[in-house]
Amino acid sequence: MGRADSKSGCYHLIHVGACTTNLRVIRSCAIHAGETTMHRSSNTASRSTLCALAALSLLTESALAQETGESSPLAEKVRHATARFVDINVAFGEGWVPATPCVSGPDTGAMGVHLVFPSRLDHVVLDASQPQALIYEPTASGAMRLVGVEFIVTAKVWAAHNAPPAVPALEGNLLNYIGEPNRFGLPSFYELHVWAWERNPRGTLADWNTHVTCDHQPLSAASGAALR
Repeated sequence: MGRADSKSGCYHLIHVGACTTNLRVIRSCAIHAGETTMHRSSNTASRSTLCALAALSLLTESALAQETGESSPLAEKVRHATARFVDINVAFGEGWVPATPCVSGPDTGAMGVHLVFPSRLDHVVLDASQPQALIYEPTASGAMRLVGVEFIVTAKVWAAHNAPPAVPALEGNLLNYIGEPNRFGLPSFYELHVWAWERNPRGTLADWNTHVTCDHQPLSAASGAALR
């Protein structure tokens, strides 16, 4: 399974190909381990625990890439940049805030629950490693499962820096324009979804993912005030 580093006391994964690993089990273990570590004093947390968490994060990212079959450079960049947010508590701890309840599709599929990083909503130049929103799917157990991200540029901010007919883009992919009024009750904006953590039969950049559902949306839900 691994070998010990004589200097750090950490174990490094050498071979996992012999095992058939269920991704959701890995995610569950990673989240449980993360919650356990959060309740321990930093003075008592062992190096082996921290290394195990790091290994689980890397294994989750690798296994997810194999499960989804996604191999686009953009999806890979997003996965690498957001792997730690598989545990939603890490996102909250770094300043992400709820923006929408679970958003279901007009006929099928969903977008999920959105958390946004407020200071990034003023960005005009987009960076694949810095999405404006994280997208989670509510699960039957009450946990939130990371499924993708969204890149957002408000129309007001974009217009202040660019003349028509310029449209924001991310690595050659044009963002979609959402006018107002809209179902979200938000000012007009441009957006692009990247389903880096859940395969989407409609495409990695499609708005709605038919593998995501809002069936387990909690009764108490956040508003879209963070995007206003």
